[in-house]
Amino acid sequence: MAVVHYEGADPVADIEEARKQFERIDTDGDGFITAAEFKTALAQGGDWNVTESVAEAIIANRDLDGDKRLTFDEFWAHLNK
Repeated sequence: MAVVHYEGADPVADIEEARKQFERIDTDGDGFITAAEFKTALAQGGDWNVTESVAEAIIANRDLDGDKRLTFDEFWAHLNK
């Protein structure tokens, strides 16, 4: 579930696509992606081997404020590394 960036891409279109991806993963609509939501999204994408602890590690790697969940800003920041 990565946003594809290419030279000359419209940043507004990119952020809109990222927002759609974020909202698809944030199944309860609370504005945060938890490890459980991330694990579910990966499974729906066909990656059934991701455990809860792996999902937690992935979230922790992207979680800038240490609250063990991703905001859209944290999600967007990771996409733009």
